[in-house]
Amino acid sequence: MKIDIFDTTLRDGFQQEGISPSVKDKLAIAKLIDELGVDYIEGGWPGASPKEKEFFDKAKKDLKLENAKLVSFGSTRKLNVKVEDDPQVQALIDSETEYVCIVGKSSNLHITKALETDVDSAILMATDTVKYLKDNGRKVFFDAEHFFDGLKEDSDTTLKILDAVVKEGVDCFIFCDTNGGTLPHEVTDLLTPIVEKYPDQSFGVHFQNDNGCAVTNSLAAVNLGVEHVQGTMNGYGERTGNADLCTLIPNLSLKMDFETVPEESLEKLTPIANHIAELVNIAIDSRHPYVGSSAFTHKAGLHASGMSKDNTLYEHINASQVGNYTRTTVSELAGRASVITKAKEFGIELTNDDAKNLIEQVQDLEYQGFQFEAADGSLYLLMKKIKGEEPSFFDFESFRVYSKEETLKTLFQKLFVKYL
Repeated sequence: MKIDIFDTTLRDGFQQEGISPSVKDKLAIAKLIDELGVDYIEGGWPGASPKEKEFFDKAKKDLKLENAKLVSFGSTRKLNVKVEDDPQVQALIDSETEYVCIVGKSSNLHITKALETDVDSAILMATDTVKYLKDNGRKVFFDAEHFFDGLKEDSDTTLKILDAVVKEGVDCFIFCDTNGGTLPHEVTDLLTPIVEKYPDQSFGVHFQNDNGCAVTNSLAAVNLGVEHVQGTMNGYGERTGNADLCTLIPNLSLKMDFETVPEESLEKLTPIANHIAELVNIAIDSRHPYVGSSAFTHKAGLHASGMSKDNTLYEHINASQVGNYTRTTVSELAGRASVITKAKEFGIELTNDDAKNLIEQVQDLEYQGFQFEAADGSLYLLMKKIKGEEPSFFDFESFRVYSKEETLKTLFQKLFVKYL
């Protein structure tokens, strides 16, 4: 079964505190996400700011996507404004994207408190906008804001909005957990009857990660038959972020056998994730699943020993499947297998006696306060010393010391070295 991957990094992801990319960076990131092979890239809200407008203007000319469809984002028409007269709806048309995604209220609380209107008016705002965009040749995704909270508060209102938008011919109806508080069992309980009632309708999900369940909730929804999932690279997003595509995609592909991105593209996941992190100037957590630098790193001696025999003993997938790699660190906890494996990374062959000697020296030095996990250069020199192959980086050619006592003491030293 094919699961459509909808990337909203450029829009929802960049609502994260501390991220404010230039138009040039947004275009570069869009190309990287396209290289990953996702189906849709939400570029932003063309009517929101001059920067957003500039992005879509430049995208028309300069952004050549090979895999993904660019999507423009907006909202339903404003209250008491005709859809054809709403400037932000017109901005969606002017963006010239084939696909548009509009957000609309689906919670009675938000309709009455935020919009300060009634349910019937909110329904018309949604259906008018869907119809207008469809009449203008667009494929329309509808982000039902606060859908899960709406079902819990007043399911009649939420389901009434769902039914009206589906009947208007929306291409995909997206259940949004905007506040990020829904749990996996609630996803199953709330969505099962809906998916069963509309077997021919395409449904999607958009989960925020406020309770840490965004990826798990997305997987639960897919198990129910939802075929469209939204998320962001590295989990970027407002507050605690969105469903993390760097975790979600490999889970769907490698663990659940769904078709998401091409296999050869999945092998680029780690370098693409890190490149995007560099562009937004926020480093990826080393312990990030799949793409973190420590995701396939082994420190304990028992683990390293097992890995030297078969990597499936202590790794749930082959690291290369997501473009990462296995590595071993050496510390006072290391066993012989750890140091022998690490030495092979340096092109050094250690005997068991060499390894024992190295472990003793590392333990002694770490007891004094040294640390070797992040000091591969120091570890390399220690290994070469044990092998009697300590490299010589320079030789003394000559030196001279000149000392003179006057009113003020002076000391001159000259050292001449030859680098090898």
